[in-house]
Amino acid sequence: MYETLVIETRGPVATVWLNRPEVHNAFNAKVIEELTAAFARLDVDTQVRVVVLAGRGKSFSAGADLNWMKAAGAASFEENLEDARRLARMLWQIAHMGKPTIARVHGAALGGGMGLASACDLCIASQRAVFATSEVRFGIIPSAISPYVIRAIGVRQAKRYFQSAERIDAARAFALGLAHEVVEEEALDAKIEEVVQALLAGGPKAQAAAKALIDAVADRPLSEAVLEDTAQRIARLRATDEAREGLSAFLEKRPAAWVPRP
Repeated sequence: MYETLVIETRGPVATVWLNRPEVHNAFNAKVIEELTAAFARLDVDTQVRVVVLAGRGKSFSAGADLNWMKAAGAASFEENLEDARRLARMLWQIAHMGKPTIARVHGAALGGGMGLASACDLCIASQRAVFATSEVRFGIIPSAISPYVIRAIGVRQAKRYFQSAERIDAARAFALGLAHEVVEEEALDAKIEEVVQALLAGGPKAQAAAKALIDAVADRPLSEAVLEDTAQRIARLRATDEAREGLSAFLEKRPAAWVPRP
């Protein structure tokens, strides 16, 4: 189905592989189109519970394809605007999936590659991973990725890295909050599997609601409206079949119905 991606499904886990290793998985218009379509399809696939985004070859993603960037430099404002809108929509599609997403980062995650890692809910990185918002060195800005990178590392750190384009090693990425875990490269898949199993123990509707809850309350003042909103959200969930099953499973000391059986 795809020219630039490979999707592997193992039970309830889908892995979306960026498959342009010859250019370090740099993305162009086709990659953006296919990532948008793939994540939209996986979001409505009821058999898929967790989505992992990974890269073939030596890098996760080195950002934008240089030939694509060169063509953009010769394009009109209107053409550049449409390109930018498609990129922004792709990142939004990843960030707003109703199920958990994990970035499996090894090697370079530069520019848009750092944006992809930030748009996913979790980032598991190898010790050899390197991140950067490198756009200013090309005379541009990390515009489309900025909401996700700033959410990951905060405004103060973004002030530095958006302007300096310094490389961020894996240990620094962990300290900044960009990477949730950093492990030896040979242990990367085992760590992801460990996290996947923890995610699969949660109720899928509750996880989607938890993501929506974070978006609803983050960076908002603790007002009466927020208190009422949070009360409404938990009240709605308590009456669902999933919540009743979760409580019954806990009391009966058994796995809930949504937990995959060995």
